Amino acid sequence: MSEMRLHDAAGHRLYLNAEERAAFLAVARRQPARDRTLCETLHFTGCRPSELLEITPARVDLSGGTIVLRSLKKRKDAAGRAMIVYRSVPVPAACLDTLNTAFDLREAQKSRRQANAPIWPLSRVRVWQIVKRIMIEADLPDAPQRSPKGLRHGFGINAAVNGIPLHMLQKWMGHAQLSTTAIYADAVGKEEQDIAARMWG
Repeated sequence: MSEMRLHDAAGHRLYLNAEERAAFLAVARRQPARDRTLCETLHFTGCRPSELLEITPARVDLSGGTIVLRSLKKRKDAAGRAMIVYRSVPVPAACLDTLNTAFDLREAQKSRRQANAPIWPLSRVRVWQIVKRIMIEADLPDAPQRSPKGLRHGFGINAAVNGIPLHMLQKWMGHAQLSTTAIYADAVGKEEQDIAARMWG
């Protein structure tokens, strides 16, 4: 299994920095409801596109302020049997309000069929195309971080910069090992300067 990294072999950053994340979100919020909510959910949960596509109205807790995601990386229990792991990720109330308004989630949650139907019935390729188009429109550089994976890594970096404990970030990102999550504590560039400024301040 390849080790997760924040830079490629040529030293290029693989995550969106704070400025790029803000630019992406600003453009996403000008999109039609489907694309806006898709991008906001990726931005605020740090989920993988394949995990996003499994989100149903039943997995959105409007009163609790969370979205429940199924971790799609394979896990095994102590006996070696495959496990299904779910995680609950807190998201801003405004994100949930937009989701509810766009898809009438409260009403959908009343019907078992609607409650368990995917909110975004799209392919992973289509999600990738939507995210990439919005990143280009946001004038993000044509570099390795301009991808859904860059958005996910940006979520991890942002959480680490803002002091989220690694064990909590591990849960939110669905990592099996804390050592995987720990790469975000090794933030660099502007993010590292922000951490250092807090130490010196």
